[in-house]
Amino acid sequence: MFGSTAIHIRTLDEIEQLRKSSLLVGETLSEVAKNIKPGVTTKYLDTIAEEFIKDNNAEPVFKGYNGYPASLCISINEVVVHGIPGNREIKEGDIISIDCGTFLNGWVGDSAYTFAVVGVSEEAKKLMKVTKESLYLGIEKCVIGNRIGDLSHKIQSYCEDYGYGVVRELCGHGVGRKMHEEPEVPNFGKAGTGIKFKEGMVIAIEPMITMHKKEVVFERDGWTCRTKDMSWAAHYEHDVAITKNDPYILSSFEKIEETIKQNNNLVIV
Repeated sequence: MFGSTAIHIRTLDEIEQLRKSSLLVGETLSEVAKNIKPGVTTKYLDTIAEEFIKDNNAEPVFKGYNGYPASLCISINEVVVHGIPGNREIKEGDIISIDCGTFLNGWVGDSAYTFAVVGVSEEAKKLMKVTKESLYLGIEKCVIGNRIGDLSHKIQSYCEDYGYGVVRELCGHGVGRKMHEEPEVPNFGKAGTGIKFKEGMVIAIEPMITMHKKEVVFERDGWTCRTKDMSWAAHYEHDVAITKNDPYILSSFEKIEETIKQNNNLVIV
């Protein structure tokens, strides 16, 4: 998928540089979250993100990637991922997945969060909660001696136990100097299979979970991925380094969730 079989092993100093870029993503999403409310267009949110990233001496890594036209991927309700910002307005009760990437001092940060607008249904909140929980359960498997299949199987089994669909067409990935590096990190798989985790590996884990069936379709723009049955989807993503001890989460949702609590138009899940 990514054109290379090399898995990069990063030094502690390199991991700290990656962490700086990853934390900037969280800060950017926090800044965007201040402006999420009914009536706001996704293009407006994209403009805020691009300005904030550049004001922090970084570049939006998504913009121009394989021709992608924006700094954020903003995916509402039935759109799973890669929604292109435009004139679509946010409405009461929507859930909005925002994926952001930064390039700071030669290193990539890549993280995503799903936001719930006031009026959101309990069904949608449950989907978001389970999807985020599956991310952290997958991260727990990122220890030396385990394999990628252990992580993938954990996410899949946890979400499918709730009757949710686990998207097959898209996956997580290695992250470093480039946004997409080896290895691929699927959200489904068999425990005990795949590449073994080694100290210094850095991966982006991103469960993409649908409320009902797992099948997706891609729109004519070549990017927008939505559920085939039009059921809603949630998406969360963290960058994680494999260390000799516990998994080291490089990105952070802390500032995002502080902002959500302060925005009366959003609901914390």
